[in-house]
Amino acid sequence: MRDNIDLHTHTIASGHAYNTRNEMIAAAYQKGLEIFAITEHAPAMPGSCQRIYFTNYRVLPRKYKTMTVLYGVELNILDFQGHVDLPDSLLKEMDVTLASIHPPCFVSGTVEENTAAYIGAMKNPYINIIAHPDDSRFPVNYEWLVKAAKEYHVVLEVNNTSLSPSSFRGDPRQCYQEMLKLCMKYQVPVVMDSDAHVDLMAGNHAYALEMLQMVNFPEELVLNSQSGMLYDYINFKP
Repeated sequence: MRDNIDLHTHTIASGHAYNTRNEMIAAAYQKGLEIFAITEHAPAMPGSCQRIYFTNYRVLPRKYKTMTVLYGVELNILDFQGHVDLPDSLLKEMDVTLASIHPPCFVSGTVEENTAAYIGAMKNPYINIIAHPDDSRFPVNYEWLVKAAKEYHVVLEVNNTSLSPSSFRGDPRQCYQEMLKLCMKYQVPVVMDSDAHVDLMAGNHAYALEMLQMVNFPEELVLNSQSGMLYDYINFKP
């Protein structure tokens, strides 16, 4: 499978990552990526960027040699209605936006409530990707999740860090098996992302690729190999 896109990474600006923007970009380029995104944690994450950080992305170049570099945000879903921690006035300026559930920012509810939180976020037209919907601490109804992703034109992520042996999200393989089978059923695309917090992991999708291969997931539904299709799902247009 052709794999030259990574849309979920962090720099020291996120507060708990360990490389600069330039170091992450250089590492991604060395791995031959075509499109690379830096998506810092939004303000509700302890130690992360404040709102003002995201207002100045326009000064950053979108090209590094032959690689397209995008800038966005990993938003925190805050409640069962799917509210997030940046306003639409900023989100519409982001190249790519991810929304996710993190323990410091969200208290788990029932399956129905957790699923409603994701779906509420999907209804925001400036949210492009649901990141790591795989955490067993926040159980969801994957049938509802996948059908909503189809309805609201949102991509579901297969998160490489979640699937790594050191993951603090437990073992999400069973969650992904269920989600990916439903994605095939309803023809909903996914994207493999590294969620790299250090340059060595930029563009690393080894565990995510293994997960896709385990369920015989079709390449035509994987945006990492479909750059033309990708631009139909994110805010940035070439």
